[in-house]
Amino acid sequence: MQTQKTPVYLKALTLRDVTDISAIKDDIKKHMILILRVTPLAQKDVEELRKVVEDLYSYSQSTGGDIARLGEERIVITPPGVKIWRGAYDLK
Repeated sequence: MQTQKTPVYLKALTLRDVTDISAIKDDIKKHMILILRVTPLAQKDVEELRKVVEDLYSYSQSTGGDIARLGEERIVITPPGVKIWRGAYDLK
């Protein structure tokens, strides 16, 4: 018997303002993989970006997801069950 799984979606977003956080957290709750372009917020206010990333880090960790930097301009957030590979010693 074959079981039907819910699909996992990948969504790319641009983080422009702190007000975008609630929509991002809603997408995390929906078990989406998110790629966030953070350059616009970084250009406006680096300290604000740091706070937003810390908040998203705490939130993703609390849900059992993962979060990491993806180059200079992006971060990736994954749902529970999807881990981000960080190197040869990260495989557990």
